[in-house]
Amino acid sequence: MPGHGELELSLHGEGTNAGTRQLITRAESDFTTRVCFAGLAPGTDYRIDWRWRSVEGTAVLNSDACFTTAADSARPVRFAWSADVCGQGWGIDPERGGLRIFEVLSTRQLDFFIHCGDSIYADHPLEMLRLDEEGSPWRNLVTRAKSEVARDLAGFRGNHRYAWLDPQFSDFAARVPQLAIWDDHEVVNNWSPGLDLAADARYAGVGLEELRLWARQAYWEYLPLPPELSDPQAPLYRQVSRGPLLDVFLLDLHSHRNANDSNLEEGQSEGILGAEQTRWLIDAMSLSTALWKVVAAGMPLGVNVPDGLDAAGRLRWQGVSNGDDGPPRGREREIAHLLAALQAREVRNWVWLCGDVHYAAAHRYDPSKAVFKHFDAFHEFVAGPLHAGSFGPLSLDGTFGPQALFARASPVRVDISPSGLMTVSLRDGVGRLLHATQLEPVRQAVAT
Repeated sequence: MPGHGELELSLHGEGTNAGTRQLITRAESDFTTRVCFAGLAPGTDYRIDWRWRSVEGTAVLNSDACFTTAADSARPVRFAWSADVCGQGWGIDPERGGLRIFEVLSTRQLDFFIHCGDSIYADHPLEMLRLDEEGSPWRNLVTRAKSEVARDLAGFRGNHRYAWLDPQFSDFAARVPQLAIWDDHEVVNNWSPGLDLAADARYAGVGLEELRLWARQAYWEYLPLPPELSDPQAPLYRQVSRGPLLDVFLLDLHSHRNANDSNLEEGQSEGILGAEQTRWLIDAMSLSTALWKVVAAGMPLGVNVPDGLDAAGRLRWQGVSNGDDGPPRGREREIAHLLAALQAREVRNWVWLCGDVHYAAAHRYDPSKAVFKHFDAFHEFVAGPLHAGSFGPLSLDGTFGPQALFARASPVRVDISPSGLMTVSLRDGVGRLLHATQLEPVRQAVAT
């Protein structure tokens, strides 16, 4: 919202009028607000009409938004996911059509979108002019907040506001429900609770915990998160059910990880999920009765993602893998525990969806080709970037036996038919099909 004022929301569904809510937009939440509706009918299209009036009565805005609730029967499900918005210095260039990928996503008739992180690049300022890979000028729209790194609450809020300057993004946000997780650039590059910022002059006088708290507040204000996540210490991982065909498990791979290092510890398990999140995920997936279980995370499991060198000159690692194809070491030990537990509990029909590495890929993890073999084969699909630099592909770590079926920078889409067939499509920036993987679900007998 543009300032102090009153927001009036009216919710309308088929044969339903859920009434009107009135809210006040205030500076304390950067003039953002949220409303929760309960008791909605399953599988129903809803429209939200909203009207905002300034306190002075000098400005009036009208608009609408829409969403569809999860069905309670086996209806088709279509969703997309990706990551990485306005990174590596690539901002909004109005002459090139702005954030065009969001217009493509808006036309795909999605039930929802999973944002796998790097929804902002708080540590990547923008320049007004840069050259693209062909030497042509790229003219960024630059705001005050995007002219320097975010080092206070106003800076993080300004980074989130930036994408809303693009009408394609704002229309997408009004038309497509989002399930959001965070990765690193919502705070600072490759952050973990053990990151030392002392060597980065841009953050002089600012500690990581201060950055995290400011980043978490702005993230909650600008993303459609549940109200209970306003507590900066509340865990961000959670489960969202989308009917009998699909449960989504949203992870947090940064708040509970150990510091990035050589990731070769052989003794006590190092972590990227943390013990509590790991237990929650195993239990929640075991109890899920949905046909498909989608795990949405910031990063892939078997891709080697480096993070510079440590004091001894060894490679540091940002993700799970450590460039060593041998038995599980470091963070791999935690993932080995997770995979073995899912096998022991006979959890079937699950896939891992993620972003972070700035290219799209389809991987199959095959225990027959792995060093660690105590798991059932599964697929991982990597998405991105939405609007940022394209990299890779990176090398794969052989510990869990990943096999690359496809790798290229592109957005992706998932369709689940009423019969349970899951089709994962990798597409380019205008929606053209590049690769598709079809997954047949394992049917399990139900005890009576």
